[in-house]
Amino acid sequence: MTATRYAGPRTPAQSPTKLNLATLEAARFHREGLRENFEYRDLGLAAATGGRIGGKHTRAVKPFEAATGWHWHDMDAHFIYVLRGWLKFRFAGSGEPITVETGACLNQPAGVPHNVIDYSDDLELIEINLPADYATVDLAEEPAAPRRGPGRKRR
Repeated sequence: MTATRYAGPRTPAQSPTKLNLATLEAARFHREGLRENFEYRDLGLAAATGGRIGGKHTRAVKPFEAATGWHWHDMDAHFIYVLRGWLKFRFAGSGEPITVETGACLNQPAGVPHNVIDYSDDLELIEINLPADYATVDLAEEPAAPRRGPGRKRR
């Protein structure tokens, strides 16, 4: 059994997070986001956690036209759970593309450059990130593969 990190139960006023319920019936999607081919719905996690955690429901509104290009996000953690469809990534230093399909959850390594190279027309996903506000930095090209140090042999 794991030990508790604080003594006893808390009152709502003592909790570091606020009660939040984001229902699909009350959902308001918008197009003000990182990519014009998606629409977004705020899940209220930033407001509930004082900005420590962000969450959004994202869905494709246009068919795939071109890769996002290499970029990285200045965040500590980034999780993607696919509700419908699929999307395909390339991550710097990982070799083969990674396809994330319906029901799969991907932990994107924090700060690692990646490129979304394809997605299904019906793509719908949930993104959770720490912190809620973060920068996205575009790269001019694919990052070079890590160099092997002296004395290290390829297996």
